[in-house]
Amino acid sequence: MTQEPHGGAQAPSDGPVETTEVPTGPPAGAGAAASPDAAQAAAPDGEAPDRAAGTDAGPDADAGTAVGEAAEDGAEVEAEPEAEPEVDELTAARIAVAERTADLQRLQAEFLNYKRRVERDRELIRENSTYAVLAPITEVLDTIDRAREHAPLEDGFRAVADQLERIVAGLGLSKFGEVGDPFDPTIHEALSHIGEDPEVQVTTCKVIAKAGYRINDRVVRAAQVLVVDPPSGPTE
Repeated sequence: MTQEPHGGAQAPSDGPVETTEVPTGPPAGAGAAASPDAAQAAAPDGEAPDRAAGTDAGPDADAGTAVGEAAEDGAEVEAEPEAEPEVDELTAARIAVAERTADLQRLQAEFLNYKRRVERDRELIRENSTYAVLAPITEVLDTIDRAREHAPLEDGFRAVADQLERIVAGLGLSKFGEVGDPFDPTIHEALSHIGEDPEVQVTTCKVIAKAGYRINDRVVRAAQVLVVDPPSGPTE
């Protein structure tokens, strides 16, 4: 009876025994260097090679694999929208235009106010200049009026007086103050009260000592007058 060797293998009875070494695993480093085709050929029964074999490639390989798988699966990679900067630039441009428009409107209003102020000041300066020139001439006109009261003016002197009166009238100087005018303290200067007059209802100019002169609405000189008052009450 033949004794079975340890391990359950039956030794052949005749001839030399040939031993065949069975590889227990791939050599060191072979899994990392093996190509996918070699790994698929080494897998039994068409099974896919273990994915864990590719883990030695590092994080860069994992990231590239993930991007590639996402591209193969048809996944869309989100990108930052490019229209937002254009919208921001358009909004900024509109804001800048609105600010410039407001500035222009403010400058236009300031210019119009300045123009009106300059025109008003120019008119006031012209009026003041005219007033300064014509104020002394009123004394000459008073002399002409007193000469007329005494006697008619002669031809030569009358021509000069008439021309002077026309010139000052053209510059805006006008004479006022007549007998019978109601007394107005804004344009009349009362030199004296000469009593009461039953024919008047209010204080009235009775005598014109000197005529008044004004330029437009501005009084150059108030009329100097003597006034009478209405009766103070019924007399007994």
